[in-house]
Amino acid sequence: MLRTLLRVVGFSLVAVAVFFLFRDLWTSLEAGGWTAVAAGELWYRWHPASLNLAQAAIQRHVLPELWDPWIVGVLLAPASLVLGVVGLLVMALAGRSRG
Repeated sequence: MLRTLLRVVGFSLVAVAVFFLFRDLWTSLEAGGWTAVAAGELWYRWHPASLNLAQAAIQRHVLPELWDPWIVGVLLAPASLVLGVVGLLVMALAGRSRG
């Protein structure tokens, strides 16, 4: 049951990543240069309060050096890349079926 759920979540993340990749390609063709929506921009559009909360929590309670440059680097990366990698990792975590 958990493996199935992880596979569905992983596949969904990869599908969303492919959507954003095509969106980035389309807008890049229109703009005449590479333009990609950053993962942090996408998160901020979706729920800005949670992004600010995550930053405060990590900097105050975990490790301030973790936020910048590591997490900031991920947030500045293209959303299609971040979502695709996370989706593939989740599917790998689900493992292969025994059948």
